[in-house]
Amino acid sequence: MSLWEPEAPGPTGTKIAPAPRFAGFAKAIRRVGRVGLDFLYPPACLVCQTRTGVGDALCSACWGAMSFIERPFCERLGVPFGQDLGAGLLSPQAVAEPPVYERARAVARYDDGPVRQLVYRLKYADRTDLVRPLGRWMARAGAELLSGADIIIPVPLHRLRLASRRFNQAAALARVIARESGVAMESFALERVKATPPQVGLSKAQRAANMQGAFRVPDAARICVTGKRVLLVDDVLTSGSTTNAASRALLRGGAAAVDVLVFARVVTGG
Repeated sequence: MSLWEPEAPGPTGTKIAPAPRFAGFAKAIRRVGRVGLDFLYPPACLVCQTRTGVGDALCSACWGAMSFIERPFCERLGVPFGQDLGAGLLSPQAVAEPPVYERARAVARYDDGPVRQLVYRLKYADRTDLVRPLGRWMARAGAELLSGADIIIPVPLHRLRLASRRFNQAAALARVIARESGVAMESFALERVKATPPQVGLSKAQRAANMQGAFRVPDAARICVTGKRVLLVDDVLTSGSTTNAASRALLRGGAAAVDVLVFARVVTGG
């Protein structure tokens, strides 16, 4: 079975059950509420707005156009291989330029299809309704990493960028992943101390130089990080300069290891 075949939704966290005598009544009220909302706001595809049978979903056309990443892939970088040559293989890039973090996983390739549209709308169009479905997909893609993680930390925005954008998409996704997995999240364990200019259009070397010294673990947060296996969360992984810089800061701050989980990643050469 494919990792991305539709399945029944799983539990989303611990809830306090209503008293038995009111359980049926509460369930009926919720059902009526859902029906009413579906009547007023019919479920639609997250990308193209085509009517769908359920909410937080894609239509069949957009689902088919998603470039989901599945095994076989590089165990270090999470980039897909064209053919299965056995378990535990590393890509040439991972061997030649090993990242600061230990492992990275992503839901899908960052391409010109629905993936790019979802990322753009979440990041720049205030589509906060995308946070829950994207975060759930990420929790599913990163299950292996989450099983060994002690703490989830989102890649932070600089305070000036946060003020202009109004919300940090990485933090929003991390909250959903924490709720889905039960792994604790620490929003302020990593700080962005350098207001870096946009990375768009920069070479790989320029991106790395741009991010040098951009992050630090505040002294007050070291107790949360020291000795922990950290899962670093972001929306997109491109050259790896941001995740490498953030991972380096976490390791200097006392983390035992860092893994990376993103919604999409750039894949070159295939």
